[in-house]
Amino acid sequence: MATELQHPDSMPCHNRQVNSTSPSPDHLLADDPILDHAEGNNAAMAKLTLLPGHSHSNGLSERDSQACVLSERDSQACSSTNLNSENHSDSRECGNYDAPVGESLLGDCELSRQIGAQLKLLPMNDQIRELQTIIRDKTASRGDFMFSADRLIRLVVEEGLNQLPYKECMVTTPTGHKYEGVKFEKGNCGVSIMRSGEAMEQGLRDCCRSIRIGKILIQSDEETQRAKVYYAKFPPDIYRRKVLLMYPILSTGNTVIEAVKVLIEHGVQPSVIILLSLFSTPHGAKSIIQEFPEITILTTEVHPVAPTHFGQKYFGTD
Repeated sequence: MATELQHPDSMPCHNRQVNSTSPSPDHLLADDPILDHAEGNNAAMAKLTLLPGHSHSNGLSERDSQACVLSERDSQACSSTNLNSENHSDSRECGNYDAPVGESLLGDCELSRQIGAQLKLLPMNDQIRELQTIIRDKTASRGDFMFSADRLIRLVVEEGLNQLPYKECMVTTPTGHKYEGVKFEKGNCGVSIMRSGEAMEQGLRDCCRSIRIGKILIQSDEETQRAKVYYAKFPPDIYRRKVLLMYPILSTGNTVIEAVKVLIEHGVQPSVIILLSLFSTPHGAKSIIQEFPEITILTTEVHPVAPTHFGQKYFGTD
């Protein structure tokens, strides 16, 4: 099940993403703080060691004192690494490179505070991390890229289905026994934002064979550079359905915001929209939820650098 970001854990969060460079206005809002988990953890260790009110707090051993000093040095080292990484941020291409090891980390607890509980992350594991790595690797072949992307899409779609309503039911097994199970309620559909959203359609059809899928085409106007809707085709009764909105990369969030506005014009409430995404920036996710607080966003990673080459490489136009 997806991680619901509602109860911050006192331990470091498991699903941490490497923060790239010093975030630009295009990726993060000006008042968005980024938590440095490495520095925060070391500082917490020092505070725990010197916590007042304990019988041994005034009589630290030499070994404990050295540990505190090392913790402070580690914190300073992490801060120094972050500052050095910011000085070289301009030399990286956004979307083609992942953040180097040693920069600050953004975890679930901080995301919950910054963005809200409507953002849900797939529980991180080595399998998902490898798929993310292959997709971000500029040297990966198109075959490996598509294979990894399809696998990651399938995981997101499966978790997206878990967000849909269901009801209990009773069935009879071949041996004549009764089994209490569940089945999903009818009235769901998919909507892909063209073109990259179409890469997720097959993954949805593999899980729901007869599901209806609508399409929205949104492009930036050449003169105003604002997102403009050029095409929209939905099931006629979409206003009565739960909508799985598919768009793999959330960078600024403007395209999704325009797509949701079109759905609202067709009678769809934001509370029944589940946005399925592979990668998101903090700014993109926050912009969408600020515009539509009731929408649900499901993704695998929130990182300041999004793999914006996804659509071109998946469809072979890079």
